[in-house]
Amino acid sequence: MIWCGENCRWQFSSLCTRIVRAEILLCGTAELIYFVGGNVFSAQNYRELMFNFIEDLGIGFIRFFEYIGGLIFLFFETIAWIFRLKLRPKLTTQQMAILGVNSVLIVIIITGFTGAVISLQLASLAVRYGAASKVGLGVGLAMAREFAPMLTAIAVAGRAGSAITAEIGSMKVTEQIDALESMGTSPISYLVVPRLVACATMIPILTLFANIVGVLGGFFVSWIMAGISPQMFFDSIRQGMELKDFWGGIYKSVVFAAEIAMVSCYQGLTTEGGAAGVGQATTGSVVFSMIIIFISNYFLSAWLFPPIQ
Repeated sequence: MIWCGENCRWQFSSLCTRIVRAEILLCGTAELIYFVGGNVFSAQNYRELMFNFIEDLGIGFIRFFEYIGGLIFLFFETIAWIFRLKLRPKLTTQQMAILGVNSVLIVIIITGFTGAVISLQLASLAVRYGAASKVGLGVGLAMAREFAPMLTAIAVAGRAGSAITAEIGSMKVTEQIDALESMGTSPISYLVVPRLVACATMIPILTLFANIVGVLGGFFVSWIMAGISPQMFFDSIRQGMELKDFWGGIYKSVVFAAEIAMVSCYQGLTTEGGAAGVGQATTGSVVFSMIIIFISNYFLSAWLFPPIQ
């Protein structure tokens, strides 16, 4: 209880670092107020603040489910066009070159040094504890199951996914997509199908390259830094790895390819606001693609490579 003058008293009924609830008796009239972040709110204003917070939270959930629903609808509509054999080979081949061939160098650099770092850490521990014969197996499993498909997908999402969104978004804000529809051409068939087929074809191939380069990077580091012989390194991979380890990573890459293509195309098709909107859509494409890749990677790993019971 705190007295603040002859006709004013403050009664604090709760106190925390952010919100203080106080009751004021001023000249015989009681009023409930709140201190939020250093600001004073009456009870009515506080209720409005909480209602606005709940409303914003609800709008966020609605937009989230609208986005997920839009992606799913776009995916099934694209699959329907593929089953109709509306593949447009020329456009698909062009997209394979843009999405796949032009991404080979960055994938090789990323995965090669990733395999080298994995080998560097494993080799130092393995030699210390007498498990040098398992370094090759550790590098091979890490690359095949996790790093090769995920790093490849991240590289393609950052390089090619952003290009897809920027291209389709520019067509959207300049009304070129409306022109396609006016000519009786489906934007899904013309724009989305070739990119989905190209991603689903090229990303698994890039993942295969990433596996090879990552293992070779790990081998050179273990040979040079830890003195592990080539025979010991590759024998541990041959004896310890199974075919399902390799194919599991390839399955992952197909799923990641579909996610990248759908997110990038959906962001482009829903672009608004001119050049600024294209920039925002491109940024959102890369961010959302990476978030979805990391989330789906966990569930795919739990399904494809369950822990030993």
